[in-house]
Amino acid sequence: MIDVLTYGETMAALRSTTTGPLRLGHHLAVSLAGAESTVAIGVSRLGGTSRWTGVLGDDEFGLLVRDRLRAEGVLVDGIAVDREVPTGLIVTERRTSDRHRVSYYRAGNAGSRLAPEHVREDDLRSCRILHVTGITPALSDSAAAAVRAAVAGARRHGATVCLDVNWRSTLWPAEKAAPVLRELVEGADLVLATLPEAELLAPPAPAPGHAVTPAGGAGRALAPVPAWSADSDDADRAAAALCRMGPARVVIKHGADGATGYEAGHRHHIPPHRVTVRDPLGAGDAFAAGLLADLAAGRDFHTALTTAAAVAAVAVSCDGDWEGLPTRPELAGLLAGEDILR
Repeated sequence: MIDVLTYGETMAALRSTTTGPLRLGHHLAVSLAGAESTVAIGVSRLGGTSRWTGVLGDDEFGLLVRDRLRAEGVLVDGIAVDREVPTGLIVTERRTSDRHRVSYYRAGNAGSRLAPEHVREDDLRSCRILHVTGITPALSDSAAAAVRAAVAGARRHGATVCLDVNWRSTLWPAEKAAPVLRELVEGADLVLATLPEAELLAPPAPAPGHAVTPAGGAGRALAPVPAWSADSDDADRAAAALCRMGPARVVIKHGADGATGYEAGHRHHIPPHRVTVRDPLGAGDAFAAGLLADLAAGRDFHTALTTAAAVAAVAVSCDGDWEGLPTRPELAGLLAGEDILR
């Protein structure tokens, strides 16, 4: 049984090693980047098992992605290779000491060719958690169809479905993204979102006496509207609205202010760790990795949220999207501020 199965796009990543405009001719470090593969790596480092499935080009960048993921313990047997288009590329420059500028070269690349044919029934049958994001369905119609097929298959086999909304306005406008993402919310058991994302997707509260049935959640009984839905806090109201769409658990991410998780009428606020931020890219994916690794291991929701916040804190205090993700033995020492880990 695999703890976390995920589908998505992973690109080669070129990262400036010096502060300032890239046009000055800085050295570039070569790595990989992708929301779903970062989660897969994070789960693996925390002692879980993960499988990433996507499409790569028949090129050196594609080999780099495959080999790096394999070296991190991620199962890559579901990767497809497309010989007609290249692996995508992301270029990150550190414009100032605390500002990054990111350029994507992904239009029509291999990652966008993910399709339902790449969704294997055996993988869905043998996973505990399916993790998808709102990035992948924005890449192409076939990628959106693949995500829908994966969610339907996971539900069919009783796996937990996790959606990280991860709305990117540069990939698709709100009016196009919202209906697709709402459909995914309705089919999910766990939803991660920022407050703006939650407010984008959440419908208004139903009128008294009106029942609400999630389109993607046929056969699931909806929990009563939780008490915290009437609070004055915007995050509470947005989370309650998302829960009415079907998910049993919702997490509202507050960035540097921590996160709040909601389940079965209970509210869990997790305060942030105070760390020196080196690189904020990948913070949400690090959070998801910590959360899913703990849930797959059978830990309770509050404990999993606490681990998630800790993993994200460590990740942002290191350079790179995924390079600084901790192992479990490292986690406590790194957060304790130990100068030397022995």
